[in-house]
Amino acid sequence: MHVFVTGASGWIGSAVVDELLAAGHEVTGLARSDASAEALQAQGARVHRGSLDDAGSIRPAARAAGAVIHLANKHDWSDPAASNRAERETVQAIGDALAGTDRPFLLASGVAGLSQDRPATEEDASPFHGPDSPRGGSENLALEFVDRGVRAVSLRFAPSVHGTGDRGFVAALVAIARSKGVSGYPGDGTNRWAAVHRSDAARLVAHALDKAPAGARLHAVAEEGIPTREIAQAIGRALDLPVTAVAADEVPDHFGWIGTFFAGNLAAASHTTRGLLGWTPTGPTLLEDIAAGAYVG
Repeated sequence: MHVFVTGASGWIGSAVVDELLAAGHEVTGLARSDASAEALQAQGARVHRGSLDDAGSIRPAARAAGAVIHLANKHDWSDPAASNRAERETVQAIGDALAGTDRPFLLASGVAGLSQDRPATEEDASPFHGPDSPRGGSENLALEFVDRGVRAVSLRFAPSVHGTGDRGFVAALVAIARSKGVSGYPGDGTNRWAAVHRSDAARLVAHALDKAPAGARLHAVAEEGIPTREIAQAIGRALDLPVTAVAADEVPDHFGWIGTFFAGNLAAASHTTRGLLGWTPTGPTLLEDIAAGAYVG
């Protein structure tokens, strides 16, 4: 199958491209820069130049593909409205290009905002609708295309997709600990974060392309929830720094943009996903990765 992948040179996307190529698929990756294009070509993928800021540049590649996996996101924390707008316009363009084809359209999403008092499940519908909501309400927008003849599937990734080379949330927490001279956790540190190793997340995406039915919501989650205090303690041990609680009213100042996420309860289960896809995570845990030096270079 010819698969078009946005975010193909990113942290998750590059691992997904390897999985798809190993499975015998032809892959075209979206590249905004020369460096991204060169990295994709080195992997054995074709290149389509374009950008999330220009949804029209994405539409032709989506129309020409047998399936689309949308993993890119601007993640511009200084201008979330622009990120949300670009995400929604991209999803709209891909959905329009695939309408009436019954082709797969796999969309990256997350578990944030689904539940605060229990682990989120695949049965929890996203509460985010419309262009002004987080991610521009892209999950619900994509799933609306099921009624227009698209095999749309939501891929909800754990907040920590970890491993050596990760530059995401945990890497940000490590950088903050270094700059502050202390590894902090919000409140009493009992709120929990789900996690999945990058290799397991990539395998799940490849399985979903083959097996997931239209309208499915899948959880790329290996560990249901790690207390944030334990994450901070692991970072403290890795950096040889003291560990301390950060009061709720000090979280924004201490953690900056990531404070809202680190103070949230982002636990999630994946029982339905595992049964549906026959997916079993095998990679190291988040705390094992931190202890092994994945975030200390």
